[in-house]
Amino acid sequence: MNVSGHHYRTIWVNQADHRCINVIDQRSLPHRFLLEELRSVHDVEVAIRDMHVRGAGLIGAAAGYGMYLATLELQDESAYFSQLEKSAATLLDTRPTAKNLAWAVHVQLDALRSASTKEELVALAFKTANEIADLDAASCYQIGEHGAALIVQISQRKRGDVVNILTHCNAGWLAFVDFGTALAPIYAAHEKGIDVHVWVDETRPRNQGASLTAWELGQQGVPHTIISDNVGGHLMQHGMVDMVIVGSDRTTATGDVANKVGTYLKALAAFDNNIPCYVALPSSTIDWELSNGLTEIPIEERSGDEVKYVEGMSDGEIKRILITPENSPAMNYAFDVTPARLITALITERGMCAASREGLLTLYPEHQR
Repeated sequence: MNVSGHHYRTIWVNQADHRCINVIDQRSLPHRFLLEELRSVHDVEVAIRDMHVRGAGLIGAAAGYGMYLATLELQDESAYFSQLEKSAATLLDTRPTAKNLAWAVHVQLDALRSASTKEELVALAFKTANEIADLDAASCYQIGEHGAALIVQISQRKRGDVVNILTHCNAGWLAFVDFGTALAPIYAAHEKGIDVHVWVDETRPRNQGASLTAWELGQQGVPHTIISDNVGGHLMQHGMVDMVIVGSDRTTATGDVANKVGTYLKALAAFDNNIPCYVALPSSTIDWELSNGLTEIPIEERSGDEVKYVEGMSDGEIKRILITPENSPAMNYAFDVTPARLITALITERGMCAASREGLLTLYPEHQR
């Protein structure tokens, strides 16, 4: 996507030094656009855990490049693969909920089993990491094309009047390698000349909507309005939302969806007001081994400080401010699970389907048991 008119992916190989992986440091957005260099597995681990990079697809791509960097660090010729498995375990431990991370690590491990020398391992890991990133971007582009058709239909029903879309958190370009998932249909519809407007939940804690989604949409010239997290239901009750589109960090084989905490409440409000609620996701987000999202998806619990403190720009400096009583405890579940029954449809790179095992298998018959 574009930043000040220039195209960027969120992660890429430094063309002057292939031992360096460049990423956009999302902690500084929207106030500063900074790039960061990752040169080791440890660098990637910190970047994922501390959310320099975040979003299902991007942390998957970052983990893929992390495994490539791990091959550069190999020392003991007699134990190359055990060293790689240790690096894999380190990366897998960074964030437990998003499926893409584990998917990418295992894609790398499976590919690397066919290599023996360090040179072969480095070359194959580099190739596989690039393929993982390219696949993520291509899948998101297709999601945009499939989802844009829904927005076009609503526009036609409204005789060209503005289509109001509510989204939650950031499932755009910054959460993936390019294009995004929930925002990809919006970008595609906007490019087709459809009059769209996006309601952007601030998305506490960490405010990924207010800081990241709003910044993305502004860079692309898409009309949008930031709202507090609890306004969505009111907007729906008063006919100010035509559709809801959110992303997914892990989707079960039966269509349950884990996404940024608060997604479940948006889905409930949409269901109560007969507003379609769509989830956009690449197939790398689907966990075909799980059937009950409420009991089987691991939900990450992060530091309570993310609830107690906010960051913002003041006097030209990014500052961290305490907004609660200092000694009050805070709980911070990062995700919640939206049951399949509340989801109108899933939008994937292969098309749309019902949020159910049967629906998913119509698009991915190779997973039929």
